[in-house]
Amino acid sequence: MATTVQPQTEIGVRVKALREAAGLSLRDLAERSGVSAPMLSQVERGETSPTLTVAARIAAGLELRLSQLLRLDEDGAVTVVRAAERRRGGNHRRGHSFEVLTSAQPGQRAELSRHTLAPGGATGAADDPPMHEPGSRETALVEHGGLVLVCDGQRHELREGDCVTFDADLPHHFENPTDADAAFLAVVAAGLRRS
Repeated sequence: MATTVQPQTEIGVRVKALREAAGLSLRDLAERSGVSAPMLSQVERGETSPTLTVAARIAAGLELRLSQLLRLDEDGAVTVVRAAERRRGGNHRRGHSFEVLTSAQPGQRAELSRHTLAPGGATGAADDPPMHEPGSRETALVEHGGLVLVCDGQRHELREGDCVTFDADLPHHFENPTDADAAFLAVVAAGLRRS
């Protein structure tokens, strides 16, 4: 007897939400996963619970690990990261420092970080691209100062309060061309498709 995933309604609601967020029709997900559209529809409506094999194929079709689809990597619904527990880093030679505000636990679908750039500083360079997984998207909000986002060779000037969203798997970095410190918040969401 095959092992099934429970409860039916929770997995179904999750599959449907992830499929729609990815902009996929039932037919698209069926083609990508090898699971028939009628079976996917039954799972989404909570009429059947997929076996682990079928759930793994659905996860692959959504470009997720099975543990991500089933939320096995998560430990409870709430994760608190205290200020003293934040991961910190940067490149002081480039005038860049950052702290990651979210948990490093497996299964996180987004990472929030705060970056500070000294005058003339940069988060990286053309020869030092960030390492984001394919399909990642990044949204950045300029808290104070002025920045330039260089993304895929194009320059985008940003001022305090401006918010920008881009494909984070493209070569990119931020520069501070001003004579004052600049700070921005960045959210990187994994595995989202370009629209």
